[in-house]
Amino acid sequence: MYTSQETPEHEQVHFFHDRKSGLRAIIALHDTALGDAMGGCRMWPYTSFDDALKDALRLSKGMSYKCALAGLDIGGGKSVIIGDPMKDKTPELLKAMAESINQLGGRYVAAEDSGTSVADMKAMQEYSDHIVGTTVQENRLWEQNDGDPSPATAYGVLMGIQASVMHKFGKESLEGLNVNIQGLGHVGFRVAKHLAEAGANIYVYDPVPERQARAVKELGAVAVSASDVVTKPADIFCPCAMGAAVNSTTCEQLDVAIVAGAANNQLATSEEGRRLFERGILYAPDFVINAGGIIEVGMGRKGESSDAVNSRVVGISSTLLEIFVRSDADAIPTFEVAELMAQEVIERARNKSIEPRAVAARVTNPQDKTALAL
Repeated sequence: MYTSQETPEHEQVHFFHDRKSGLRAIIALHDTALGDAMGGCRMWPYTSFDDALKDALRLSKGMSYKCALAGLDIGGGKSVIIGDPMKDKTPELLKAMAESINQLGGRYVAAEDSGTSVADMKAMQEYSDHIVGTTVQENRLWEQNDGDPSPATAYGVLMGIQASVMHKFGKESLEGLNVNIQGLGHVGFRVAKHLAEAGANIYVYDPVPERQARAVKELGAVAVSASDVVTKPADIFCPCAMGAAVNSTTCEQLDVAIVAGAANNQLATSEEGRRLFERGILYAPDFVINAGGIIEVGMGRKGESSDAVNSRVVGISSTLLEIFVRSDADAIPTFEVAELMAQEVIERARNKSIEPRAVAARVTNPQDKTALAL
């Protein structure tokens, strides 16, 4: 039944179905060697269950690597709710999701993600202690936003773009650079704002016309089409929408020097990462550059100082520079360097554990309380 090549390396994959509320959800725990898993709760109208499962598996794996390279003692997890957030989200569904998270006993902690909001997380907190990202954090380098990790994510992406420009062009300023931005959601719009304020020329696309119009009006952006945001010559392509922005087709269409953006799973497959490297396009690995949000939420949950949180998000730039240098020295793609570095961190943590946290990969069916090995 389960054909994904990614499944066996996951510690646990849980399926939930609550008939009363209509909830259909997946929670995937990739690796908890560094600590209990944390990751966003996404709601999306997936075309099939297999698509939802694939997304949960890839996203949770990315969270493991993201936390490892961000220096967090947090494992990688992700939850996805199958449904249209504009039509299917109800208080009863959010309650059922919170109660589903409770069944994991704290091994997974959720925050907002695509299709969910801080308000949704606050609603879920009424039924679960394993929800984060709902408390205002003060004295950050980025805007306060009621616990929403998006501002921290966007600021970290800015740090990553600056590091990429420094490595590729040898310049500190973003003034006059041309940037094609794909996606103007909670994070994407903030990235666009940072870049506009830094003096970059921004060309934007979002399938929601109102978002494009806002960027044109407030940021002086130039609106472009879905195809032009990929094919238009520029210095940087900045994917901030859903995954697989760089696929077998778009990889060949890109006419840029750098790919650096906020989206998760930007590469459809590893082949695209290798092809970018062959073409001389510098790629900032997504799970490194977009770690600001998990840093904000993870460190904020433990009450760490704003100075410490700010420093860790700014440190995304130095982590990327290390990856770029190693990529050049070893002549291997940046995404491979980043994955190797993350795996080294996780393996060291696993070897230090007195009692291994990892368990055999399992799939739990909460309806009959049984577990089946994959």
